[in-house]
Amino acid sequence: MKMRLAGFLIFALLSVSILSYGFNVSVFADSHNIPPISARTELPTYENGDRVLVDGFIRDFDPDVHSNTALTYRITDTTGNIVTIGQILPDSNGNFGFNFIAGGAYFKDNGEYNIQLFFGSIKGETTLLYAGGEFEAPQPPGPSPDPIPTSKPEPEPEPEPEPEPEPEPEPEPEPEPICGPGTELANGICVVKSEEPSGGGCLIATAAFGTELAPQVQFLREIRDNTIMSTASGAAFMTGFNQLYYSFSPTIADMERGNPAFQEAVRVFITPMISSLSIMTFAEDGNDAQVLGLGISVIALNLGMYIIAPTAFGFTLHKKIKSRN
Repeated sequence: MKMRLAGFLIFALLSVSILSYGFNVSVFADSHNIPPISARTELPTYENGDRVLVDGFIRDFDPDVHSNTALTYRITDTTGNIVTIGQILPDSNGNFGFNFIAGGAYFKDNGEYNIQLFFGSIKGETTLLYAGGEFEAPQPPGPSPDPIPTSKPEPEPEPEPEPEPEPEPEPEPEPEPICGPGTELANGICVVKSEEPSGGGCLIATAAFGTELAPQVQFLREIRDNTIMSTASGAAFMTGFNQLYYSFSPTIADMERGNPAFQEAVRVFITPMISSLSIMTFAEDGNDAQVLGLGISVIALNLGMYIIAPTAFGFTLHKKIKSRN
């Protein structure tokens, strides 16, 4: 009898151990099936002029370690060209959200656009389907047909007035929720604040001057959109330039935000280049020859300021030091 009882207890313990092990394995597998960065778009398909809303979260986000680390997002078209790029700071839970307008000069072809996400050394991605199209205003309603005259019905006797019901007390309004840092109130709930990219931003200049509303950043955007992008040669140049520029600018922008001394050095370094771009204001919008000629002049001027002049100065100084020795 005692042997049977002992055998039954051993069998029960083995069963519980096997079941608990299977449960732990399933939980472990489910937790590791979540990608490092998850993101999704609000709608499956977007047309020209629609606002694309993207939200998601970072799985292993640590607010003590990643509080100043920005998430970089990059949207590429069906041929791999960059159409827009930007950076945002996730909230304390690792949630993020941003939006942009589908269409314009950068959304040219219909098809699947790739949204790439970079946070430190981890990556994520999602896609959106761009259907193109043109915005069409709704047609005003036409004149309504004249009503068919009908015979007036005989007046009915007026009913006796009923006593007015007592008014019900108005309910007290519920207090609005207080949103934490990095979030804002929208439709009664707290959502992550988003930045408004406009066809790709100058990340280095924005980080150097502290805001996209700085006069220097606005000047760069106006030169790019109103002058360079108004010609075919300028648009082709910007396509190749964006591929090179956005390969390293997010890293430099992160370094600027984390080091004020480096931010000040970058600001001093790029100020002469921004001033030299004022030459492009003499070109007429849409004039390919003027934009091309003045653009080559600006490139040559910057090569002289940043490469030729420092090299010549260093060579002359080295020659004088060598002659004294």
